[in-house]
Amino acid sequence: MTLQEAIEARHSVRAYKEQPLSDDVVKVLEEEIAELNRDGNLHIQFIRNETKAFQGTMAKYGKFRNANNYFVMAGQKADDLEERVGYYGEHLVLLAQTLGLNTCWVGLSYSKVPGTYVLADGEKIVCYISIGYGVSNGVSHKIKTVEQVSNASEFTPYWFRKGVESALLAPTAVNQQKFVFEYSGMDNNRHQVRAKRGFSMLGYTRIDLGIAKYHFEIGAGKDNFVWL
Repeated sequence: MTLQEAIEARHSVRAYKEQPLSDDVVKVLEEEIAELNRDGNLHIQFIRNETKAFQGTMAKYGKFRNANNYFVMAGQKADDLEERVGYYGEHLVLLAQTLGLNTCWVGLSYSKVPGTYVLADGEKIVCYISIGYGVSNGVSHKIKTVEQVSNASEFTPYWFRKGVESALLAPTAVNQQKFVFEYSGMDNNRHQVRAKRGFSMLGYTRIDLGIAKYHFEIGAGKDNFVWL
């Protein structure tokens, strides 16, 4: 499965089978986490076979079942921390999809279980991501149009539209899709793209923007442009 195929196949899944993660899968995920922590200056932690984080009142509201494996998405407090968590966390989410696993970004419906994670001075937890073998593959949701979230037209490059289409398949909090992509022309022989987040009373738009930007890069081809 390619990353683009993973984008198209992935949906949020909250109910998992009572099936342990294989040693090979765990090794691949742990190696990816180590790389993402270096590249993104993060402190992502992989918690396995832990039963309490998704059994509280909020978790029941979120309809989680057998969510005993998850990523703690943490890092040093910074203005761009949430966007980096979204961007690099989605690397894990799509990798998991290629490995036959299912996932769900979780902003509220979890409990922090003491002793399951470690935070250094100045670090904070942004969110969790549950992972496992889903009872189902989830369902798709209504999404906005390319024109609603970008300035794509007959005059913008074909790859720009493909990037926006991939971004529209990115998971966002309650499917809010509060982001905009703008093609800004050429400078020094490089195409330029700007990504912006919109306002939401719910929040989470910084995480959502990071996720959407990674999807855009996959759909558009990272070498075709530079971010403004």
